[in-house]
Amino acid sequence: MATATPTQAFFFPLNSARHPSPSHSAAGARRTCNASTTLLRHASRRRRPTLLLRALPHGVPLPLIAASDHWGNWTVLLATAALGIWSEKNTRAGKALSGALVTVLLGLAASTAGLVAADAPAYRVVLDYLLPLAVPLLLFTADLRRVLRSTGSLLLAFLLGSVATTIGTVVAFLLVPMRSLGNDNWKIAAALTSRHIGGAVNYVAVSEALQVSPSVLAAGLAADNVICALYFTTLFALAAKIPAETMQSIGDSEPATAGGDKLPVLQSATALSVSFAICKAGKYITSLLGIQGGSLPCITAIVVSLATLFPSHIGKLAPSGEALAVILMQVFFAVVGANGSISNVINTTPGIFAFAFVQITVHLLLIMGAGKLLGFEDKLLLIASNANVGGPTTACGMATTKGWTSLMVPGILAGIFGIAIATFLGIAFGVFVLQHM
Repeated sequence: MATATPTQAFFFPLNSARHPSPSHSAAGARRTCNASTTLLRHASRRRRPTLLLRALPHGVPLPLIAASDHWGNWTVLLATAALGIWSEKNTRAGKALSGALVTVLLGLAASTAGLVAADAPAYRVVLDYLLPLAVPLLLFTADLRRVLRSTGSLLLAFLLGSVATTIGTVVAFLLVPMRSLGNDNWKIAAALTSRHIGGAVNYVAVSEALQVSPSVLAAGLAADNVICALYFTTLFALAAKIPAETMQSIGDSEPATAGGDKLPVLQSATALSVSFAICKAGKYITSLLGIQGGSLPCITAIVVSLATLFPSHIGKLAPSGEALAVILMQVFFAVVGANGSISNVINTTPGIFAFAFVQITVHLLLIMGAGKLLGFEDKLLLIASNANVGGPTTACGMATTKGWTSLMVPGILAGIFGIAIATFLGIAFGVFVLQHM
């Protein structure tokens, strides 16, 4: 295994039919009433918080922060996002679980305990505006020509890993069809397919496009994080006896990343404005074509095209863009948690866990087995698999930790390539294959 905010949009009503707003016309409501709204409506099945009932005096209304309290809800969402990021950087538990999962769990706890509502206008702002905004910010480095030119044999190993993920999905779906999830079973399988080719942003994009219910989305994220922890442990065990390379400089060929904590103001402002423009174009195209739930794939296609056609201009925005995207994705994960239900997550997680376990196991066996038959080096296969399942950051991290300096930049580029294509592969594979199995 992500999205300043438009302040006028903070007050868009969740249901314009019941809460009319002059800034939200009927035509605009029809355009924005997409899969994200459906996720929210499924989430609000009159779930009432109960954990604080005994701790509070009689007559105290729950949730403590009403859905109409915009300042209160945004405070909780941003604080939860910040705590998730902090935990991943500073605590062992956070590093083991990942900041995304910590934020989801905190959101679940806040909603279940009665601190915030399971349904609020702020959540719609996140789904309709901040989530799409995160996609271009993450993909400013997705220059496909550079990927093809610089990754060499690692790209072939990465594509082998993508095929292995696809085959693993089919095997897992046959063995663990997750029928208890109803119509969400093939949808979450498709989302996890994209997750294990690209990254968390692809998982989110496919889930939104296919209208996965919030509780299943949260359960899938929780199960996948546990599986990934086991996977990375296995991966490093397989790499234990492979020696480091002779140290060499990687010069200026490494893509720019947002490794620091300081953001340049001009680049940040430019990155946001370009991202808003891309989102506007993507929304307009999907509305024009009448494609329901297709805004995120369309936005992805636009930003990848621009990054490939104008790499020197778009690529300069990447450091600021990636840092801003991390914040926005964390806010989204807070909404995923607040929309979810702990009981539903607990009930649905075991099936998804078993599915993801089989999927990743088959992936690893196939890429290592077939890769050796095709003559690939073990370290190349391990980094390619890491780029599939973990993404560019973990692939680069493993290459750095193991001292495989020649694979650092190719690992990043292969991971970026996966993020660029995984949304389309996941949706297509789900609609044309998994749905009919």
